[in-house]
Amino acid sequence: MELHILEHRLRVASIAKESIQLFTYGLIKLAFLSSKTRCKFFSLTETPEDYTIIVDEEGFLGLAESRSCLCVEAVADIAVLSWRCHLNKIMGFGGSNVPPVALPTAVTSQFLYHISREPFIGELPSSEHLSVADATWLALNVVSGGGGFSGSQPIGVTKIAKSVIAPLADQNISVFMLSTYQTDFILVRERDLPFVMHTLAAEFTILRVVNGETVAADDLGITNGFVKPKLVQRPVIHPLSSPSNMFCVTSLDPDTLPTVATLLMDVMFYSNGVKDSVVGNEDSGHIRFFSFSLIEGYISLVMDVQTQQRFPNNLLFTSASGELWKMVRIGGQPLGFDECGIVAQISEPLAAADIPAYYISTFKFDHALVPEENINGVVNALQVSQAEKH
Repeated sequence: MELHILEHRLRVASIAKESIQLFTYGLIKLAFLSSKTRCKFFSLTETPEDYTIIVDEEGFLGLAESRSCLCVEAVADIAVLSWRCHLNKIMGFGGSNVPPVALPTAVTSQFLYHISREPFIGELPSSEHLSVADATWLALNVVSGGGGFSGSQPIGVTKIAKSVIAPLADQNISVFMLSTYQTDFILVRERDLPFVMHTLAAEFTILRVVNGETVAADDLGITNGFVKPKLVQRPVIHPLSSPSNMFCVTSLDPDTLPTVATLLMDVMFYSNGVKDSVVGNEDSGHIRFFSFSLIEGYISLVMDVQTQQRFPNNLLFTSASGELWKMVRIGGQPLGFDECGIVAQISEPLAAADIPAYYISTFKFDHALVPEENINGVVNALQVSQAEKH
């Protein structure tokens, strides 16, 4: 198999929930007006604690650009997008089988109000509204059969547990995971790349993506200093919980994005002010979790079934089986970025049981999604592993 080192240099950041509307314009531009930016890698995940952003340097610099106010052209871009969405609703875009998206006018008005007033990240006290991980990260992608990630089948974090995740953990190399509808990205610190390549060179053909083309990765000169680790048990050491939500992992055609743009804006940025009448609240075991990724033109969405039901029929891609997923949340306190082996602690038992999983790391906690029918067995197996640390 091939291991591709993608050309994106990534930053990982956390936005406080109460501060999200300060950043709305920049984030909306990255998500819905990507033609106006040079950003090729953007992911936004909302959890009960915060919003986690993974974005390439081009996107991050765009967010951080210091400007005292937004230009008329920028506000016009969003106004045109919102008006197109409004026309799509009136005209029933997508055919008679696609119901129009219902969205209160107040939401769009509120959005336009905020983007006309907000500053960019560079003007904000970072300690108050924004936390940025100090490292620059690189995305790795395991590809079977050659080609880029867009043309390959998802490998799944459990399929790379033994070949990638565990060896890196054995060498005390921290990883940050982002599973999408299309593939799985393993993020490593840029400064750790020589050690990553040396660790995985025996298992993979390592290629680097340069200007969209894959070329042989240069040998970075690490030839010694590695000791073959002894095979040891890796118990789960962090608290686990399983919310009551059922989730779907899906995508949509980027050409249809304007059809649901205002709905996605509502879901992504205004959830704090919307009471969900279908489900209870976090006290009943239901949590807020939504993930949107736009990476090299491919969209990935992770949402619970209640949120999915708000979208027009036949617009979202689903698997033939219509599979639903349950979540295991890892961590009782923020995990940080320096501890090694957290992903391995979860993925190795799942790999041993041949249970597929998506894995999404966020700024404070980790999240594994497993098939609904496997959740009880997964929780039991991880709790047994957890007990072995004592």
